[in-house]
Amino acid sequence: MTKLSVNINKIATIRNARGGNLPSVTEAAVKIQEFGAHGITIHPRPDERHITRKDVYDLKPLVYTEFNIEGNPHRPFIDMVLEVKPEQVTLVPDAENAITSNAGWDCEKNLDFLKSVIAEFKNAGIRTSIFLDPNPEMVKFAAETGTDRIELYTEAYAKNYAADKEKAILPYIKTAEEASKYNLGINAGHDLSLENLKYFAENIPNLLEVSIGHALISEALYMGMENTVQAYLKRLMVW
Repeated sequence: MTKLSVNINKIATIRNARGGNLPSVTEAAVKIQEFGAHGITIHPRPDERHITRKDVYDLKPLVYTEFNIEGNPHRPFIDMVLEVKPEQVTLVPDAENAITSNAGWDCEKNLDFLKSVIAEFKNAGIRTSIFLDPNPEMVKFAAETGTDRIELYTEAYAKNYAADKEKAILPYIKTAEEASKYNLGINAGHDLSLENLKYFAENIPNLLEVSIGHALISEALYMGMENTVQAYLKRLMVW
């Protein structure tokens, strides 16, 4: 079964809109794990517009499943991850002013930089994953960085799913197949939802983990968090 890691950034967004500690990021993480999720994902940004540095440290002792920290590997981020030591760090090349992640790495162009950063994390015993567009030709350069996994950037799939799901998923299948040749683990995330997740999980070979935040938190407003987490888990029960 593909693992479900729930991104709780949107919980922090709601909290920060009002101030105080409601809703509680830490309580949400505890409850989401109790409801069956296999991990918690956060994406702290330099401006702390949702997850803050304090949240990162507060969450560490409470995440007993898998802690995945995403972010652009500037020096303060690297130092924080090395101190917290999550199970996984996912490297994302997002600009500081980006509303959300909007592109994968050009691993060929950034090869030396990624090699250096990934070596630091791996020396600390932290599994690494790098955000990648669905482009089979980029996989060989991703493998050269030394990363353990890639995370397929799934916005294009989600955007085109309703119009032609077979066409939408094809580049992801090809990229996943290429990644398997290099023994790279495969994660995926961005705009996956209850509508499009099952088809994706059924068709992507060796899919280890999905990280889902915006859609899941939004759907939980209607369905309740426990029901929503359980619904996602059912979508991932692929044989």
